[in-house]
Amino acid sequence: MTLDEINTLPDDLFIETFGSIYEHSPWVARQVIAKRPFDSLAHLAREMQRCVSAASHADKLSLLRAHPELAGKAAIDGTLTTASRQEQASAGLDRMLADEFKSLTEMNAAYTEKFGFPFIICVRLHTKASIMAALRQRLDHSPAQEFDAALSEVDSIARLRLEGVIS
Repeated sequence: MTLDEINTLPDDLFIETFGSIYEHSPWVARQVIAKRPFDSLAHLAREMQRCVSAASHADKLSLLRAHPELAGKAAIDGTLTTASRQEQASAGLDRMLADEFKSLTEMNAAYTEKFGFPFIICVRLHTKASIMAALRQRLDHSPAQEFDAALSEVDSIARLRLEGVIS
């Protein structure tokens, strides 16, 4: 899809096309419609990031909680979104050894217990090993540090998803 096509999409098709860029959060796409026309992918990405940045703490927390746990229940029962399934597979999270899966499951539980949302990382920029290392390191963050780190990762995920839509 080209920028010209994006800029002229009817609102409902814009939301259908971009509503999943931020996981299960079509409100982001809905709010950036009024910012058209976009002159570049970077412009669209910035507007989406600004929308999230300007959101209430409760909306940001809902956005974080909309993300699936890495190699978690949704991955096991096949209910991940297509984008999440492809992203997790790109890092090998769909092909984990039993001890890797056990370790990730335990750290995911500790992370969610501490922060109140699942561990989020832009898996397409990582390997299994670097994901595990980042999770271990980020468990030491304060809640405020981790909230910001998770939102930053969400923006990275969204940027890569946008690149997949725009040609």
